[in-house]
Amino acid sequence: MRIMTLDPRARRPARGPGWKHLISAPLSSAAWRSYGYLWLMLLLGPFALAYVLLTVAVTAGAAVTVVGLFVAGGLVVGGRWWGALYRGLAGDLLDAEVAAPVARSPRSGFWPRLGGALGDTAGWRALLFMIAALPVTLAGFIVSTACLVLGLGGVTYWTWFWALPADLAMDSSWHTPAGLALVVVGGLGLLVLWPSAQRGFTALLRLLTRVLLGPTAASLRVAELERSRAGTVEDADARLRRIERDLHDGTQARLVAVGMQLGEAREQLASGATDSVGELLEVAHASTKDALTELRELARGIHPPVLDSGLAVALETLAARAPLPVAADVDPDVEAGGRLAPAIESIVYFSIAELVTNAAKHSHASQVQVQVDVVADGGSSILRIQVRDDGRGGATVVLPDGSGLRSGLAGLAERVRSVDGTFDLSSPVGGPTVVSVALPALRAVAAGTRGAGTGGRG
Repeated sequence: MRIMTLDPRARRPARGPGWKHLISAPLSSAAWRSYGYLWLMLLLGPFALAYVLLTVAVTAGAAVTVVGLFVAGGLVVGGRWWGALYRGLAGDLLDAEVAAPVARSPRSGFWPRLGGALGDTAGWRALLFMIAALPVTLAGFIVSTACLVLGLGGVTYWTWFWALPADLAMDSSWHTPAGLALVVVGGLGLLVLWPSAQRGFTALLRLLTRVLLGPTAASLRVAELERSRAGTVEDADARLRRIERDLHDGTQARLVAVGMQLGEAREQLASGATDSVGELLEVAHASTKDALTELRELARGIHPPVLDSGLAVALETLAARAPLPVAADVDPDVEAGGRLAPAIESIVYFSIAELVTNAAKHSHASQVQVQVDVVADGGSSILRIQVRDDGRGGATVVLPDGSGLRSGLAGLAERVRSVDGTFDLSSPVGGPTVVSVALPALRAVAAGTRGAGTGGRG
């Protein structure tokens, strides 16, 4: 239970805008900026409509040609420029900041480029906005201008009604102090109503801008997946280069030394000088064992052999070998429906191993709690992992330094997102640090084939 203390003034119910706000609304900069926005939208409307009609006409007329379709595709892609223009107007005059759509992916080849231009979703959505915004702009401009002009005219009518011809002026019964005062009150009412009247239309235009000119959820998701997969490929490439470096600088050099030692021992045996042969063979034997140890470490970094016995056993082994107490709780349902896919198991194992190592090295934690379970999510299952330590907190996700290798929490986040998972970090200063990971609970296609070829690991 959480107890909160509130300022006594915060207990007062929120009040609506007072009469002072209503009176000052017509003089506010927001009202006049909204009116200027309607003006600019109305001025752009005919040109935008002409552009849309030209795009549709060229697309329909060039359907039988190939070169003409490229022109039509260019017009469709040009809709992005119009969208940027309208987003800029909304941001500058309505304070409606809308993100730009996802950039077009470069394509190679004649037909892919043509299809990408004609099928540019952001361009077509911008053209749709140009059509949908025109009637809203026209109606909003008419209503807003009518309220403004009639309001100003009513407020000032008493100063110039005498200059109007008789057929244009109001009935003479209104030209009395009481009648003119009533006209002034009516004009003030229209002026007060003016900001509210145009606010409804600008709100609708703001909504159209956000829906049609901003990025869609699907496009953002695809872009995120492409970015995370690209990062995973770069990470895998960097890891392969590191393994190659370790093999070249470590194991290979050690094996070369073993070969030279054995060659020297053979030469001594051939020459009959056997005094130092035993020492050379002993050194070669020790070097061979060291090389095998290095190879095992490299193989364990690629795929831990303990995973061949299942995720639960692997996490129990990881907890037993950890440099601090680790309580691992794996729900039996995790493997009740069959073994998880190898990629998912590897991500879970390496993520937990990295988090436990971080807790021991950086957060000065005394214990770590690991919880792994499966929950249903519609027609699919989600694997949830939570790692909690009682350290000092303050952990952050540090972006890669440009070396190509994503290490630490940034690397974990990239690895999780590469399989359409989510990564969440909560680490306030003073602790605790809680990392929550959600992964699709993909199952292995054939559980019996997972251990094939692993019997040779020593």
